[in-house]
Amino acid sequence: MKNWIAAALLAVLAGSAIAGYDEGLAAYEKNDFKTALREFRPVAVSGDARAQNILGWMYANGQGVAQNNKEAVRWYRLAAEQGNASAQNNLGRMYATGWGVAQDYKEAGRWYGLAAEQGDAAEQTNLGWMYANGWGVAQDDKEAVRWYRLAAEQGDATAQRSLGVIYYNGQGVAQDYKEAVRWYRLAAEQGDATAQYNLGVMYANGQGVAQDYKEAVRWYRLAAEQGDATAQYNLGVMYRDGQGVAQDYKEAVRWYRLAAELGDATAQNNLGGMYANGQGVAQDYKEAVRWYRLAAERGGCHGAKQPRGDVQKRSGRASECRGGLRSLQPFCGE
Repeated sequence: MKNWIAAALLAVLAGSAIAGYDEGLAAYEKNDFKTALREFRPVAVSGDARAQNILGWMYANGQGVAQNNKEAVRWYRLAAEQGNASAQNNLGRMYATGWGVAQDYKEAGRWYGLAAEQGDAAEQTNLGWMYANGWGVAQDDKEAVRWYRLAAEQGDATAQRSLGVIYYNGQGVAQDYKEAVRWYRLAAEQGDATAQYNLGVMYANGQGVAQDYKEAVRWYRLAAEQGDATAQYNLGVMYRDGQGVAQDYKEAVRWYRLAAELGDATAQNNLGGMYANGQGVAQDYKEAVRWYRLAAERGGCHGAKQPRGDVQKRSGRASECRGGLRSLQPFCGE
């Protein structure tokens, strides 16, 4: 009799927790963070890993509560220790950035590894990034390739782009421009701006594909319209030189200006040249000097720029690979 009563009580409590989680999620989706917090907290306290992870997210982002990274870490850890992959990823991110805990790449790698082994593509991508850069683990290009490939085959655009960079550079694999193009294309078709830019470069240079300036322009434009400064700059070059498009100095100036205003030194330099020569704008030496000065302060130079990714740490040159871990994920994984 007592066992039956205990079982019934547990069932009631479980049902209550599920209801609280669902109500919290509904409130969160309406941006009613205070109500969401009120609903999630008792569910999280009862041990629900999903609610614990979301509560950590809310503390990390100051949603319905004062922003508090230490409290975020506490809730992420509770969920992560129960095997919640999203929480493991989020906790890894906190260790990687030193938010709420002492920065510790080894601990970040450990949590990313636990999440990646559960098959989540985003966590596999992060682990690949750790191996590619030697953060928290011994640098290992082949291991980076392994994890990127697992994520890329699941359709993760960041991993696909990163795998493209690896094939472009020949890191952990034989250099293969055709394979680089294949992976760039998969990511680019999902809207990844850097992959779109990189694919444009491959078409412009005839690497892994037949040289095709029109196709290069198409991919540059897609990336440029997303605000990618380097793609904006390269599109300006194409308009200036009439490659893949009719020569149009005004359009060249427009794209140079967009990139220059985002701080691209080479675009600043070239915009200065357009003002100095009166191409696409009224000749204006003062404006030319202003842009030249900005470019000089940033080390601006001429020439179209080369593929980028998030695989290597390099100096700040035109061919720099862009880095950065994946963002925190509040609801991915159970």
